[in-house]
Order: sequence, then C-alpha cells, then structure tokens
Amino acid sequence: MKLYMTPGSCSTGIHILLEELDRPFEAYIVNLPAGDQYRADYLAINPKSTIPTLVRDDGSALTEFQAIAWWLARTNPKAKLLPDDPDGEARVIEVMDYVVGTIHMQGFARLFTTSNFTPTEADHNSVKARGMEIVEKGYAVMNDVLAGKEYVAGRFSIADAALFYVEFWGDKLKIALPANCQAHYQRMLARPVVQRVLREEGYR
Repeated sequence: MKLYMTPGSCSTGIHILLEELDRPFEAYIVNLPAGDQYRADYLAINPKSTIPTLVRDDGSALTEFQAIAWWLARTNPKAKLLPDDPDGEARVIEVMDYVVGTIHMQGFARLFTTSNFTPTEADHNSVKARGMEIVEKGYAVMNDVLAGKEYVAGRFSIADAALFYVEFWGDKLKIALPANCQAHYQRMLARPVVQRVLREEGYR
C-alpha cells in the first residue's frame, strides 16, 4: 500500500494505525505549502486535493481520515481497533467525526489557514479567536468522553489516533489540554509505535 501524507498533520494518525497493524506500506510526502496536493499526478490519485490518501493493494485509492481508519480496523479484526458491539463502534465513529469535522476542520483550520475563512486581513484575529473557542470547547467535550477511561473506547482504537493528532497540535501551539486529554496525550506518547512514527516524521 501507499500512504500519501504530510508529517505532523492529520495523516500522522493514519501513519500510527498502519504501524500499529504492522502493515507494510510506502510513504509519499505531500508538501502542502508547496502545493503538491494540486499537482496533476496527485490529482489523478485524489481529485479532492486532500490528505491522507491510502492507495491499497488493488490500486484503488481511499480518502478521508474516518474512512481510511474504519477500513483498516475492519480489514484487520484481530487488532481489535474497533469495539465488537454496534454501540461501541458507533461511539468510536462519533468521536472520530467530531475530532476531524469540528476540532480540526472548524477549529484548527481557522488557526492554520485563516485566509480560507475571510478575504479580509483585518478579520484574521477574530477568525483565529473563533477557531480557538472551537478547539477549547472540543477539548472540553473530549475530556468528558475520557472520564474514567484510558482510551476513548476503554482500550486503544482508531478514535485515539484521531484524538492524538489534535492533542499533538495543541501541544505544539502551547494550548493547555484539560486533565483527561493531557493524560490521554501522554499515554499515547508512551506507546512505542507513536514514538517511532514521530521520529520517522521528524519530531523528537
């Protein structure tokens, strides 16, 4: 398989899952600031111009974090990256959707790509402030989800890989994580696979 990724991005979560599964794959770096996502060769693989993209053994490409994570879990059932019961699986997907769709795409996106939300530079500070509000509310929601648990579903699941990457971003931006999120983040950082992935992506 081939993973098209950008170090330190949402694709880090998929990188972690692939390493947890010990699945062989080739990593291809997509340089977002340089505009690699708009190159013709990448558009031929993923016309959405997004990351991550996973090209599977049959040559078909799968996009969107939640879809890739769910497919990896369902095609590797022995790894138990999803709960066995329908309600547990739904809760994991619920968390992934909120992390990616809200904390990332509504919150951090306003911090990282402010100009996409307003053409007026004078409005940038207010856009960033709104982004921070969304991120902090998101952390508070996740803090409640994690109450009394080491991981989102009790044991490590695909939702934890999603939550980790937004916790990682918060750490890099010096945003204080609430207690349960901080404990989860440290627990994830202690996993040997996460340590290896961060080293491979250029982080200490």
